[in-house]
Amino acid sequence: MIANVEELLAGPLPDVRVGIGRGSSRGCVERSAGAFDGVRIYDDAESLVSDLMSGEIDVAVRGDLTSESMIPAVRAGMGMDRLERAVLLQPVDGRMFMLAPVGIDEGWDDAQKVDIAERASDLARRIGMDPRIAVMSGGRDDDRGRCPEVDRTIDSSANVVDALVRDGYDAYGCQILIEDAVRNAGVVMATDGMTGNIMFRTLHFLGGAQALGAPVLNAPRVFVDTSRAKTDYRDSIALAKRLTEA
Repeated sequence: MIANVEELLAGPLPDVRVGIGRGSSRGCVERSAGAFDGVRIYDDAESLVSDLMSGEIDVAVRGDLTSESMIPAVRAGMGMDRLERAVLLQPVDGRMFMLAPVGIDEGWDDAQKVDIAERASDLARRIGMDPRIAVMSGGRDDDRGRCPEVDRTIDSSANVVDALVRDGYDAYGCQILIEDAVRNAGVVMATDGMTGNIMFRTLHFLGGAQALGAPVLNAPRVFVDTSRAKTDYRDSIALAKRLTEA
């Protein structure tokens, strides 16, 4: 079972056409694209999505285009009313896992969290990662009664786990214990997309975890979302290529 980035990206990558977005003059996108043959750079989100859907390119990476331009373009171009994303993270001295939801407007109800978790687990299985799902809450179970919002997340976690198990997935409630969840599962579900986004930013930008990117789980084509604060997109391009084999 794949446990780290090196194992995931080891060996020859598929020879596919990649598009990546450029939204700044930092040069990070150009340097990253230059490490591969045949990577096309796009300066607007609509053209990137259009070429992906028409088959001009096989996979797409957001690069450092703004979310204000990219998210509406993906929704409109792919005919989606919402995006569901899971970011691949590898903490320092830890194993790789998927964290979801990570879009601030994602995962705010139990049904969507179940859908995201199942799609993330299916993707993890296809690429050789641990498909087990750890569903977080905002506190330990014995914290019930201290705060109504924490109580809500405890109830939500239990509901999501029950639904996942009924659907045949290996899932459990990890409470607030993220430190245990990353050792015991390949998919970690945050309480909601805002919390997941904060967790991602803390792990990546402050904690030094490697973030390959966040595949859009419900997209009809391979699209890897990335943070525009990244300075090197080579791993995201390689991930997009690898996902064509999934």
